[in-house]
Amino acid sequence: MLKGISSLISPELLKVLMEMGHSDEIVLADGNFPAASHAQRLVRADGHGAPELLDAILQLFPLDQYVDKPVALMQVMPGDTVETPIWNAYGEIIEARTGLAAPFEEVERFAFYERAKKAYAIVATGENALYANLILKKGVIAE
Repeated sequence: MLKGISSLISPELLKVLMEMGHSDEIVLADGNFPAASHAQRLVRADGHGAPELLDAILQLFPLDQYVDKPVALMQVMPGDTVETPIWNAYGEIIEARTGLAAPFEEVERFAFYERAKKAYAIVATGENALYANLILKKGVIAE
């Protein structure tokens, strides 16, 4: 344990966040996402919800300020009537932590999978909400 770092951030996740450079991407994957088959580096966060992990990560992780949309969501499949209230929770967390009010780009499902394969790491959460996957693009710390 360390002061100022959420207990949701495992040593492995902290190492991955530290290793990442500007414009590297990390995926927060819901429980249905094929994380193990898509990941270059897989971090397990079973039992943790994606909103709580997002909040903990954004206390340490700068989003890329040089792109219009530093966060990507998996777009709902055409014809699927599922609601995505978790996106509102993500938006509130991101705005509170970064000041960004509209940080999301929606990526078609299979394009999202291909982008996830290229991500620096995938964090497999225990999130059970549908379409709860998101990609964060790392920014720089200018301090």
